[in-house]
Amino acid sequence: MTATETNGTTLPVYKPADFTTDQDVRWCPGCGDYAVLTGVRKVLAKLGHKREDYVFVSGIGCAARFPYYLATYGMHTIHGRSLAVATGVKLANPSLQVCVISGDGDLLSIGGNHTLHTMRRNVDITCVLLNNRIYGLTKGQYSPTSETGKITKSTPMGSLDEPINPLSLAVSAGASFIARTIDIDMKLFDTVYNQAMNHSGFAFVEVYQDCNIFNHAAFFYASQKDTKADNTVLVEHGKPLIFGKENQKGIHFNNGRLEVVTMGDGFSEDDLLVHDETDRGLAFLLSRMLAPEFPEPIGILFRDSDQPSYDALVHEQIDEARRSHSQVDLESLIRGDETWEVE
Repeated sequence: MTATETNGTTLPVYKPADFTTDQDVRWCPGCGDYAVLTGVRKVLAKLGHKREDYVFVSGIGCAARFPYYLATYGMHTIHGRSLAVATGVKLANPSLQVCVISGDGDLLSIGGNHTLHTMRRNVDITCVLLNNRIYGLTKGQYSPTSETGKITKSTPMGSLDEPINPLSLAVSAGASFIARTIDIDMKLFDTVYNQAMNHSGFAFVEVYQDCNIFNHAAFFYASQKDTKADNTVLVEHGKPLIFGKENQKGIHFNNGRLEVVTMGDGFSEDDLLVHDETDRGLAFLLSRMLAPEFPEPIGILFRDSDQPSYDALVHEQIDEARRSHSQVDLESLIRGDETWEVE
């Protein structure tokens, strides 16, 4: 690690290894979390912030071990409360780069309420959801994202629940950056996570992650070489939605609905839907594309760079209160306007 000068400020130059701790990584061999951890370390080395500027917050679950494995500040909090704690960290010190990494059970079940409200408030936090569609740490119960009919120890006759769609939730709740990537697609993860960390506002990144012990191959249709091309479509701003092993298929917008079309069969590239990452309505439509009927979107679905963050607005209020009440003493503030004495 060496230092460099940027606008008169000395900044360290890191390598991914500089974000590695002396803690033994305790995940099952083959877990998708390893790839994500590697990807996070690579991006952190590029972002141009000091290690002391980062705070990683987690809840409970396999993914919640992340703070132990990153040479940054971190907090391993209680079940479902990672975003509440992260919000407090960001409000206390807005200059920190705050990231929450946790699983589908932690963020969408017991923590679902906090996830919803942190999204709508647009707190300047990056939230990485490692979605493996199962409770791994507690040995294989179905989770909020498990498919209907999922047979597990807690649903021996099959789950009756409709799964939560994390991207649809993020779109409707008001998150200002929404993306999806895949654990083993290191190039895509690097691109998406880098932009998420640089986004001012709530950045939500869903990662399709394999739990090779309790839900192995749940996302192989989207991650493996022989199936990925036909089951996913990379969404890039300003580019048409083309997919397939030979780029022979595309997404067409027809009377308010999306449909899959084949190139040359009455359709050309000019007829395909062009992705606009500033269109929240389009992002919702894309979030509803599910395999096998549709290819599932990967990449950045939505971004609103103009939406003010909650923490920035809070500190604007604090500054205004200080300006408008600069002459008020502490006792007057405590007593307020509606106090009285009882003789």
